[in-house]
Amino acid sequence: MIRVLVVDDDFMVARIHTGFVQRVAGFEVVGARHTGRDALAAVAELGPDLVLLDLYLPDLFGLDVLAQLRADGEDCDVMVISAAKEVDAVRRASHQGVVDYLLKPFGFDDLRHRLERYAARRDLLKAAELEGQHDIDRLLGRRTSTATQPLPKGMSVETAQVVERVLRDSEGTLSASECAEQAGLSRVSARRYLEHFTTTGQAEVRLRYGTTGRPERRYRWGS
Repeated sequence: MIRVLVVDDDFMVARIHTGFVQRVAGFEVVGARHTGRDALAAVAELGPDLVLLDLYLPDLFGLDVLAQLRADGEDCDVMVISAAKEVDAVRRASHQGVVDYLLKPFGFDDLRHRLERYAARRDLLKAAELEGQHDIDRLLGRRTSTATQPLPKGMSVETAQVVERVLRDSEGTLSASECAEQAGLSRVSARRYLEHFTTTGQAEVRLRYGTTGRPERRYRWGS
């Protein structure tokens, strides 16, 4: 289990975020704190793997909390959860090595997607050696384009780029039929490219269960 500490100045928001995390398989919340100093003490006491860190805390700015954690020798990962959209805040967070930056407000699926991506990167770190450039890109949080990915025989770069663009531009998930319609392809062709992207880790697939029949496969760019 990945142990998570939730840090947010708003008690109700912290409770909501705690509930979100608890719904994601493989994660457990070990505590919630509402000030920067309490967060520092909790990390030292509880030893979480991941801290969900708000930036607007009543006593310390969140990135100053992160800097103090590193100065104290704490190596837990930090994901910023904040309404802060200032370029300087995002730049500082990136320079300080946060694993992700999620803007408030957000829904459960937004956080789940990032937690699952984080868990996948942690799994890569357990390997003694990575298989190649794609795994390195995944570990560093980079999304590899079709332009640098080899394609199976019978697939074209041009069509792959069309399907990629449709997925990237979509605000949510797409079924193979929806993607085919937007890309001007047959459903069979679109499905083939979508499954290729899923296999290479460039896209992820989710199952939507209906009342009858098989679950619908829905796709989203970004592993």
